[in-house]
Amino acid sequence: MTASIAALTDLLLPIIETEGYELIRLRLTGAKQQTLQIMAERPDGTMTAEDCARLSRAVSAVLEEADPISGEYVLEVSSPGIDRPLTRLKDYARWEGFVAKIELSQPVEGQKRYRGTLAGVENDDVCIDLDGEEETALIPFSIIAGGKLVMTDELIAESLRRAKHDEKHRAEDP
Repeated sequence: MTASIAALTDLLLPIIETEGYELIRLRLTGAKQQTLQIMAERPDGTMTAEDCARLSRAVSAVLEEADPISGEYVLEVSSPGIDRPLTRLKDYARWEGFVAKIELSQPVEGQKRYRGTLAGVENDDVCIDLDGEEETALIPFSIIAGGKLVMTDELIAESLRRAKHDEKHRAEDP
């Protein structure tokens, strides 16, 4: 028997936050060879290879002591990447203006998958300009099963711009 995601989150979230990161996603996959995937980032949206190594060391110490996963497993700590998953309501607001795919836990008007340009959030709803629709759709965040950014030229350009900006600020504040 293996640990539940909720139990792993309860165990690891305080460590992740103490180290100065935000948890984006935690997954445990595989049957014979399990992989514990921790996707995190700094509050400013960055995550370097050094950050991944630092967080991996901190989490490994807790996992070794608590031993919540039976059998062997691989720990994988990573950044969300360019075509990142959108797991929190604030992600939909932060990436306003970029194309995303959203999958719902239940169909709305007979459809579970949507693609369009994020238009922010309104209360607990995600606003999205759907391809081929005139009005902005409001999707309750509570029925979103998953969402992710779509790799576009605009997203790549923005990611490069942010990386350059972050590199400049890190050089100024070592």
